[in-house]
Amino acid sequence: MWEVKYHPEAEKELSRLDGSVKKIVLAGILKVSQNPLPQSEGGYGKPLGNINGNDLTGYFKIKFKKIGIRVVYKLIQDAVTHEMYILVISARADNEVYDLAGRR
Repeated sequence: MWEVKYHPEAEKELSRLDGSVKKIVLAGILKVSQNPLPQSEGGYGKPLGNINGNDLTGYFKIKFKKIGIRVVYKLIQDAVTHEMYILVISARADNEVYDLAGRR
């Protein structure tokens, strides 16, 4: 399993979620962290590319359709480290989540 780390702003976003929504998001992150690699490599990762002028190549998303939340993460890996670094946890509203990821 990959180690999950959070950008400081993503931690704040997570803490602001309602209890039941937070539980769903944490369960989804835990599931994806078992294999966050791209789907093309047999993982759960859904790759992002260029979205509305934000170059998010190398980043991945987790979609929670029923609750309208998106999680954007990147992978940090070398011989020793295997981290799933969560950048944004936010509502999908008008691609705001992708704008935030682009700035972070």
